[in-house]
Amino acid sequence: MDVNNTAALVGNLAVVGYGLAAVGPGIGVGLVVSKTIESIARQPELAARLQVTMWLGIAFTEALALIGLATPFIFPAA
Repeated sequence: MDVNNTAALVGNLAVVGYGLAAVGPGIGVGLVVSKTIESIARQPELAARLQVTMWLGIAFTEALALIGLATPFIFPAA
């Protein structure tokens, strides 16, 4: 296997790795939003406070996706 094919293989694996890293935050955001909707349905008077907490949860969960995107640039493969 020559150097060009190795670089292409490593590049393709990085794309697959980021795709897998994005699955977790996607599931996390879905859970955060679903539980917020459930909580608002149970106690509508707390809707404003719950929405603020939901947005914070989404922001922290999406930070995981950004870390997954930045990791190959911070730790490049050989």
